[in-house]
This record gives sequence, C-alpha cells and structure tokens, in this order.
Amino acid sequence: MRGHAGVTETPAGRGRRKMSAAGRKAIAEAQRKRWAESKVAADGKAPKPAKKPKRKMSAEGRANIVAALKKRWAAKKTAAKKS
Repeated sequence: MRGHAGVTETPAGRGRRKMSAAGRKAIAEAQRKRWAESKVAADGKAPKPAKKPKRKMSAEGRANIVAALKKRWAAKKTAAKKS
C-alpha cells in the first residue's frame, strides 16, 4: 500500500463505521470454517464439529405459551357458539 502508511483520517462528514457483535461473530465463524476446510485438505481427515448445547425452555416461558393457547382456544369456542 504505497502512500497510505500512517494515514488514519476518516473522510469528512463520516464517522468510523462499527460492526455489530453478531456481524463479527458471523465473520469469525466463516473464517473458522474456511480454516477447517483447508486443514482437512492438508490432513485428509475432518475434525468432529462441536455439538451445540440443547436449548431449554424456562417454566415461565412454557406457562406463557400455555396461557396464550388457552386464551386462543377460549376465543375460538366463543366464536363457534356464536355461529
């Protein structure tokens, strides 16, 4: 990069762009995947992918879903009685 050494100014009127944590994570994951593929090509065997932990629903979340279902079914019953 000729002529750019030590230049840290940003163009007039524009602040420094920021990347979200999610964006950085996605880029890092993609790079890890590319790196793993290149290692497989060199070694000839694939490493085991890490298992994602199972997601668990909280009791409160489950109760909210049950309450919403009961409300929905009650509304459906009343609508059926009216018709």
